[in-house]
Amino acid sequence: MRPRASVGRPKGASAGAAIVKDMDTQKLQSRLSELIAQHKVPGAAVGVLKDGELTQAAAGVINLDTGVEATTDALFQIGSISKVWTTTVIMQLVDEGKLSLDEPVRTYLPGFKVADPEVSATVTLRHLLSHTSGIDGDHFQDFGRGDDCIERYVDACATLGQTHPLGATMSYCNTGFTVAGRIIEVITGGQWDAVMRERLFAPLGLTHTNTLPEEAILFRAAVGHIALEPGADPSRAPVWVLPRIAGPMGLINSTPADVLTFAKMHMDLGKGPDGTQVLSEASVKAMQEPQVVIPDKHTLGSHWGVGWILFNWDGQSVYGHDGGTIGQAAFLRVAPDANLAVCLLTNGGEAGQVYLKLYTELFEELAGIAVPQMPKAPETPLEMDLAPYAGTYERLGIKIELAPANGALEGTTTMSGPLANMLPNPVQKMRLVPVDSETFLVYGEGEGEPSPAVFYEFVDGVPRYVHLGARTHPRIAVQ
Repeated sequence: MRPRASVGRPKGASAGAAIVKDMDTQKLQSRLSELIAQHKVPGAAVGVLKDGELTQAAAGVINLDTGVEATTDALFQIGSISKVWTTTVIMQLVDEGKLSLDEPVRTYLPGFKVADPEVSATVTLRHLLSHTSGIDGDHFQDFGRGDDCIERYVDACATLGQTHPLGATMSYCNTGFTVAGRIIEVITGGQWDAVMRERLFAPLGLTHTNTLPEEAILFRAAVGHIALEPGADPSRAPVWVLPRIAGPMGLINSTPADVLTFAKMHMDLGKGPDGTQVLSEASVKAMQEPQVVIPDKHTLGSHWGVGWILFNWDGQSVYGHDGGTIGQAAFLRVAPDANLAVCLLTNGGEAGQVYLKLYTELFEELAGIAVPQMPKAPETPLEMDLAPYAGTYERLGIKIELAPANGALEGTTTMSGPLANMLPNPVQKMRLVPVDSETFLVYGEGEGEPSPAVFYEFVDGVPRYVHLGARTHPRIAVQ
């Protein structure tokens, strides 16, 4: 359920640009095959929607153990891209006058409670959908497969603390979207899975989109792959899917074509394929309005909207979302002024690098849009006092311990809780190399390409937070 992509121009990115110029399916598939082999991605499917015309390609396999071929109609887990779908249904209910983004959550869930009494009473749907609630966001407690699992999950939020004060900054919050899913259930009287089918999947004519394992198994369904040891090649993940409580935050299974049908509805100001107004024009626009600045502008976008991540690529407005489940990663970007949308679905390996190279080529070739570069460490290492950055940064399910060493910060990331139990390496080493006084590049154990981390809200030269993986980690101790 984590955003995973970094934006930047990889070396040699232009090498494949010419092969996608005329959106030739065979050439697109050849380039995808080349990239997934280069980055150890078992299988992938991509869809490109340009001026209303869809081009698709697939490469590799959906399961390394079985060797079943990846095809454009194979189902992949789109992970947190599901959040935009949940948000879309929330906005439908806003259109119908049944919800307001700015009413307290307790207006719709009278018993809603987290650890902070003031947050419990005042947090709104807008806070939840823009990741500004500050509520501990990676709460993955499993309440089984029953239709009451989301209701029980929300009741269990009563002990959740804050990573930051309400509305103070942005920290990615899976929890908030399952709470939003529960509001959908209460307002509609239906279960989240059924409501999604009724309000989105059916009106959009989606034939290869669902939310439950028993539905996915009827199709060619991709399996996630992870490295069982740092630096190892991907192997089939031991778990296929997250608990059912994760539905509203990220359990939709789909194909590039179906995801792009959903995206086109937003591009067409809420109109579905048959012209039906699935979502009002006002709500489509409201979802793209900036709500909060993202402290780390390199990993994803510059701002968060209502559901959507908002990007500025080469002076052009772009919106989208990423998704990451257990060994699967998904990427959606929409450039409305260029009438272009691209969806990439993958099942393991260095998926972020495939995304980066392929999207750089596609957006340059088809829209003249240059994907922003990722920050780079200076050729001459910075000479700076790293002691103020040392310490322990912690939120629900993860603790980061950092200390200066040889011109960088070295540390350990320790995961705990239900999600850690699904992964083979809950404790990992990391090294942070400074780019400037706020931005560092994080090199994970056994990982090739670094990801950014941003330290911010300095008090007397000491940072209060580090923003890593789109999440705010508050500092709790100094070494």
